Amino acid sequence: MAKQKEKKGNLRNRLRVKYRLVVMNEETFKEKASLLLTPMNVIIFGGSLAIFLIVLVTYIIAFTPLREYIPGYADTDLRLQVYENTLRTDSLERELALKDMYLKNINMIIAGETPEQETREPDTTKDYTAIEFKQSEQDSLLRAMVEQEERFNIQNIQFGSKQAMEMNIRDLFFFAPLKGDITAGFDSKEKHFAVDIVAKENEPIKACLDGTIIFSSWTYDAGHVVAIQHSSNLTSFYKHCSVLLKKTGESIKAGEVVAIVGNSGELTTGPHLHFELWFNGRPVNPEDYIVF
Repeated sequence: MAKQKEKKGNLRNRLRVKYRLVVMNEETFKEKASLLLTPMNVIIFGGSLAIFLIVLVTYIIAFTPLREYIPGYADTDLRLQVYENTLRTDSLERELALKDMYLKNINMIIAGETPEQETREPDTTKDYTAIEFKQSEQDSLLRAMVEQEERFNIQNIQFGSKQAMEMNIRDLFFFAPLKGDITAGFDSKEKHFAVDIVAKENEPIKACLDGTIIFSSWTYDAGHVVAIQHSSNLTSFYKHCSVLLKKTGESIKAGEVVAIVGNSGELTTGPHLHFELWFNGRPVNPEDYIVF
């Protein structure tokens, strides 16, 4: 025990031994500067310097833009930007899918086929059967008020909700696209969703309503085709034209000439206009609204 205490005492004494660090002129040996040091002071100074450097480097990495130059260090703003770009990419993919379906449906309508409806697969990760639907008092009061107001609505009583929606079309003033004889009428059973109007060759075809040209091009079956998007979810098609006078994207007025009667396409037997009218994505009989 005495030896151990003696060793500890010797270690403390050694740490407290004073040394002088002298800076001298090599030629004259004149003393320029001196510093009195002990091993303990050197250890304390070195440790403090190391801690200071660690804190300084940590601060630089955590709170200054210099951290972006450190390989493998991910910036928070960069992560946020990547997340936002991922959301935008998903949204763009969704929009592109809808645009592709829209163009596909337009081509099917032009070909005389029924367009496809968008379908969404249910989310199998959620249990919808466990959801409880409770009718609130405010909802009951609103329903009672609406039912009371619609109680004596003549359109709803006489025509029903679907017919009442189509009554809105009757309020529109349609311009006859072409004056002539109808050789084939609207027949949904035969999938003839149009009326065929025979007229003299080179007769002008006019727009039935104000709208925007959404298709103006050539198709194999229908030849030169013009499609116009109108208000109230109405779309009109003019097929087998000889000349197209409007381009896609142009705005037109009712009665404005959009094409010339022709005999283009494979599904034609002579100069005539194949005119279709679609409402809410479904074909309707143009003769119910237009006098040809």
